[in-house]
Parts: sequence; C-alpha cells; structure tokens
Amino acid sequence: MVNTKNRKLEPLQLLQFNKSVPTRIGIISLVGFSCAVLSLLLQFINYGAIRGLSKKQLALVQLDDGKTITAKSVNENQRSPEVIKKFVGDTFTRMFSWDGLVKIYNDKGEVITKQDKGIDIDATSGKEKVTTKAYEAAFAISENQNFRAAFLQKLAQLTPSKIFEGNMQASLIPRYIGEPRLIRDGVWQVDIVATIVTFTTSDNTGQGITFNKTVTVEAVNTPQEITAQITELSRKIYEARSAGLEITQINDLKP
Repeated sequence: MVNTKNRKLEPLQLLQFNKSVPTRIGIISLVGFSCAVLSLLLQFINYGAIRGLSKKQLALVQLDDGKTITAKSVNENQRSPEVIKKFVGDTFTRMFSWDGLVKIYNDKGEVITKQDKGIDIDATSGKEKVTTKAYEAAFAISENQNFRAAFLQKLAQLTPSKIFEGNMQASLIPRYIGEPRLIRDGVWQVDIVATIVTFTTSDNTGQGITFNKTVTVEAVNTPQEITAQITELSRKIYEARSAGLEITQINDLKP
C-alpha cells in the first residue's frame, strides 16, 4: 500500500501562468477559434445576400383579365425611369389631343361615339370648356395650391371652340422625353419636347405649335384595387394616377 499520510497535496489551480501548454493543444484551440469566427462571418454574409435577394426577387402577379405579369417590390417612393417617362408622355398626350369625340355605353352595353360637349371651366374670361378626355387626364395633376384648377383654366382658354363643333382636331406628338432627373427622394424632373398639330375642315395640312416643357413629378400612394362601389369619377381619378405619380409643376423648357 502507498502511504498517503506523509504525501504533500498540491493546491487546485484554475489558471497556471507559469506552465506552458503543449503545442498540439494550442494548434487545436486556434483552429477551433478560427472556424468559429469564419462561421460567424459566413452567417452575416448569407443574411445580407438573402435580404438583398428578397428585395430584388420577382413575383408572378395575375391581373383581373386573367393575364399574368412579373413584378418586383420596390421602395414606396421609388419609380423606374420607364414608368415616369410613360406617365408623362401618356398624360400630356391625353390632355393636349382633342378630337371632339367621346365614347359612351348605351343600355345594351354597346359603345357609342358621339360629339363631345366638353366640361365647363370657370375661367377669368368667362365660362370656357375643356374636352372630356383632357379633364379626366388632368386628375394626374396635383391639387396642392389649386394647381390643377389653375391649369384647367389655362387649358380652357387654349382649347378652340371649333373642337366641340366638330370642325377641328388637335394631336400632341412627343418628339423627345428625357431621362428623369432625381431632385430629392420621390421627386423627379422630366423634359418633354413635342409639337401640337391642329387640323381643321378647311386645312388638312395641319399647323404645328411648339410644346417644350420641364415637368416635375412626385411619387404618391394610389389605391391599386378599385372596387365596384366607387363612383365613376373616383375611378377616373385612380386611373389617371395609377402609376403612383402626380404632376406638381409645369415650366417652359430652358435651352
């Protein structure tokens, strides 16, 4: 038997600063720590990649008419240059193209084309008119500081009475729509170079009027789902602003 009475017991030490660690254990510890750090970095990279992909991923959207389109989620104030240019081009074409005709539906649901009586506008020079199509397209103009009302008054002064008599037509022909310039978050400026060509029953050759403007547009939230309970006027307003944009300024284009 071993005599343990005279044996001196060593105190328990949690940390011993004067004793070295074998090289093999040190290498294993270093490799384990490096793997842990590398795994953490990979998790951060993977999280960033997944988050970025979720913002750019395409979704399949089915429309009311059964057609399907691809779409991607964007910031609420973000609009693509193509959407902005199309909005400006379509809006001004509708506001400044006058054929003096309007389409309505009869009791059987058939489309009937008839002479446009126009929409009366209270202008400073008396009651003037704008075409029905121009009036509906003008809902894309902002209501701030009565900008839309002032625009309609000016448009009514420019609209010839011959339009409503069926003796004259006009068409805006865009020649150039520039790339949108970002002014601040959700606000852009777009240059449009166009010509308004007028035709009369006595002159079918057409007379051209230069139309060069700088248009300021701003992102807005517009309901995308139109219910059957809303009025026809509300439907026209939502359709004019379906791109999620409104016009806030119209200035002459400076060379």
